Amino acid sequence: MIPRYSRPEMVAIWSPETKFRIWFEIEAHACDAMADLGVIPRENAEAVWKAKDVEFDVARIDEIEAVTKHDVIAFLTHLAEHVGSDAARFVHQGMTSSDVLDTCLNVQLTRAADLLIADLEALLAALKRRAYEHKDTVRIGRSHGIHAEPTTMGLTFARFYAEMDRNLRRLRTAREEVATGAISGAVGTFANIDPRVEEHVCAQLGLSPEPISTQVIPRDRHAAFFATLGVIGSSIENIAIEIRHMQRTEVLEAEEFFSKGQKGSSAMPHKRNPVLSENLTGLARLVRMAVVPALENVAQWHERDISHSSVERMIGPDTTITLDFALARLTGLVDKLVIYPDNMLANMNKFRGLVMSQRVLLALTQAGVSREDSYTLVQRNAMKVWEKGADFKTELLADADVLAALTPAEIEEKFDLGYHTKHVDTIFARVFGTK
Repeated sequence: MIPRYSRPEMVAIWSPETKFRIWFEIEAHACDAMADLGVIPRENAEAVWKAKDVEFDVARIDEIEAVTKHDVIAFLTHLAEHVGSDAARFVHQGMTSSDVLDTCLNVQLTRAADLLIADLEALLAALKRRAYEHKDTVRIGRSHGIHAEPTTMGLTFARFYAEMDRNLRRLRTAREEVATGAISGAVGTFANIDPRVEEHVCAQLGLSPEPISTQVIPRDRHAAFFATLGVIGSSIENIAIEIRHMQRTEVLEAEEFFSKGQKGSSAMPHKRNPVLSENLTGLARLVRMAVVPALENVAQWHERDISHSSVERMIGPDTTITLDFALARLTGLVDKLVIYPDNMLANMNKFRGLVMSQRVLLALTQAGVSREDSYTLVQRNAMKVWEKGADFKTELLADADVLAALTPAEIEEKFDLGYHTKHVDTIFARVFGTK
């Protein structure tokens, strides 16, 4: 991923240096287990561990691979250069390349998941703080982009919190599912390596042994992992879209923090654009882009092919790095988002009481008017607001058919704003708990 959308800690997980360090640990732990089982001499296993502080030379490994055309063999050749050919002759005993590649990939994915889990926890904290801050800040709810009925800004933040909380649970499940390792040899039968070696290596790396592998770990696990990242990306876009709409000049109920010295346009000095949330919309597309290839990786020929390999070399780092950056950016955006309560009230009152139409409709039905007739009565007065800029309550109070069913006091009561926010505390308790 390009540096512009990368953070160092996540990038480090996918560096060649980290990959070769994990490869070494897999091989060295396997040697330990085989020595315990009496398959190889103990002194040879100990000799391998003497390379634990070695900085593996990435350029040298690439040089060897240019000849061998095989990355794992190139690494093993380089390892032998450090530990000596005698010690190295027992390295990779009974193993196949995918034992190293797949187990390493899953170590990297679990480490990446741990960072993403921390990112989500930080985002949830920001959403919760803003939800309580604006629990009673009334704004108009919209459907199809059109004024519907009153809600609160706190409920907007709370629903995003609930969505991201579900994503956190999904990611923890996806992490658990992908945290498996396989040291089972060619086609996964353990013909040339004891299953206890796999158990030892996995325990040392914080993984669970894959119950049944072929020459690879089943890719449905990875498909579920990247699908989860895709859902998180869509949730990021869901929040970003809301912010972009709120910042529109005609709405301006909220806007991204505009720092001192920031410029919005090279041509128009007045501009303050929702650049962060627009950027997040784009980053979400990149995260979702990995989902279909990950799903297609599930199907492989017989015990293994390498159609998945090129895909994972890209989507592994690119998707996790992008999502890590996007979650951090969204957290900062939410944390500093500027809210305009007065503009929210002004927007809600722009159509002069029209958003209370359902209350009047229900009151008429409860007063004995048929639903069809009630709808006609309310809609004909509502259209005067749309078309002539009339005041909805005034029109209702002047409508003889409405007054035949409702008293002026009953009509007046239907415009009480507090009616729409009376269950906010109940919803908050459902989302955040009672404490």
